[in-house]
Amino acid sequence: MYRICSYSLAAVAIAVAPLAGAAGAQETVHTVAGGGISVPGWTGKIDANAAKRGSTLNDSKLSKDGNALHVTTGPAVAYWNPSDKASGNYTVSATFREPKYMSLNDHPHPYGVFIAGNDMGTDNQSYLYCAAYGDGNFIVRGFGPTAFQMNGREGAANPAVHKAAGKGQPVTQEIALSVKGDKVSCAINGNEVASYTKAELVAPGKLKSTDGVYGIRFAHNTEGLVTGLKVTR
Repeated sequence: MYRICSYSLAAVAIAVAPLAGAAGAQETVHTVAGGGISVPGWTGKIDANAAKRGSTLNDSKLSKDGNALHVTTGPAVAYWNPSDKASGNYTVSATFREPKYMSLNDHPHPYGVFIAGNDMGTDNQSYLYCAAYGDGNFIVRGFGPTAFQMNGREGAANPAVHKAAGKGQPVTQEIALSVKGDKVSCAINGNEVASYTKAELVAPGKLKSTDGVYGIRFAHNTEGLVTGLKVTR
């Protein structure tokens, strides 16, 4: 139950099965030239389905661009610094800028923050993420370790989510996930778009706890810049 309250890329398609996007379209996952992680202290893990199809973490790319984290995917991936942890009551937030909306895909793909990461980097990792699309939609999902959906398979629209003016145009989203007492909520551009009780999230097949590692997550074939990733208490 929920409440609805560029940069240049050299990418070559690899021989993997196409994946379905949020709108049900079929799309081939790419591999990013010069991929891998070049930000000290950071690591990541691609989705299990992408790994089964032959993709690797080096098929996506995490680098620094000034004070921003520059992400280009490849397979869908979560990135984090193992020292970044939050517990109790907290808010994890960051600003995401898609310099050229849908530059690497033919339909919108989401990106956002994740919290409550446990067993990260293993096949049993669990976490919750809230992510925005540049068309005004957002999605709340998690892994426990199997994927679970909190606001539907394709997410939902909300007027708080910014829309790009068109393909190739920039769009920016400020995304935050908060834990306050028994409530876990997502806010986008300063407005709460969804909230849940801990009992809805910390359960068999879902999260182990709302405490844990935090970081960022990007869907496949997406490019964006992340600034201001932080936790506040």
